[in-house]
Amino acid sequence: MLDLRHKKLTVWNESVQLIKMIYLITNNFPKIERYGLVNQMRRAAISVASNLSEGTARKSKTERVRFYEIARSSLVELDTQIEISVELGYIERAESSELCEKLNYVFALLSRFITVQ
Repeated sequence: MLDLRHKKLTVWNESVQLIKMIYLITNNFPKIERYGLVNQMRRAAISVASNLSEGTARKSKTERVRFYEIARSSLVELDTQIEISVELGYIERAESSELCEKLNYVFALLSRFITVQ
């Protein structure tokens, strides 16, 4: 693997932890959701770290910020998907607490990160 700058960022490392949490929690979803909600949640979580990586590799501030904002939008998308999962009974509300804490933490880190660019 490449030793690149984004891997040293707290926000990137926390987003990778969020991905792991999403994968673990969606393993318990019904099989019928494998190509629906599970796929969407995993893709949104992966999009956060991927867009952070790609943005960090860009030279212009405008391009970097655009990728970081896409990453933040993926967090918002994931928030909605978690809420839907709770409403459908796939995730217990108590179980979603730790996941939502991580989501809020990554969102705050990313928002601060965008403002200093």
